[in-house]
Amino acid sequence: MGDGMQQASAARRGGKVRVLAVSGSLRKASVNSAVLRVAAALAPADMEITLYQGLAAIPAFDPDLDANGFAPPGVLEFREAVDAADGVLIASPEYAHGVSGALKNALDWLVSCTLAFYGKPVALLNTSPRSTIAYGSLKEIIRTMAGTIVEEASELIPLPNMTITYDQILAHRLLAEKIRASIVALRDSILDTARR
Repeated sequence: MGDGMQQASAARRGGKVRVLAVSGSLRKASVNSAVLRVAAALAPADMEITLYQGLAAIPAFDPDLDANGFAPPGVLEFREAVDAADGVLIASPEYAHGVSGALKNALDWLVSCTLAFYGKPVALLNTSPRSTIAYGSLKEIIRTMAGTIVEEASELIPLPNMTITYDQILAHRLLAEKIRASIVALRDSILDTARR
């Protein structure tokens, strides 16, 4: 089955567009994770956003552990989650002008597997106006992996501080509107791709 057909059938499953949200931060109080949880709460009725919780269980990338159809359980779980999603929504901090190690490691494991990420619509949310280097690098990584960056869904979410909570983001009209606009644009892009 071709890529476009896989996405088309996936988008019709259960009548909902399914998006996997991935936070590049492992912190419990992560604002990036909070933004993604807000995105899930604001999702339209025909869209389901699931925050991936297993990033910490993915071991350091090692091609020797990825042979003959076998890979560590955390890796297989992540690959299956990406494969089952119609699109991916990523929010990640910038560390030392780089993409977070946990996120980059998880993406490295996708490179060596079939074509689960090929052509997958991806939206990037940047929660800090100063974090432009990692954001640009992440775009390059996604493009190199043959994912499709949905530019109209990739937004700067201008959080007023890095201690803002889920409830505060959800109650903040401007932030909530920007997040909702992003996920609606991602949904529309996924549906447009499925119709082609």
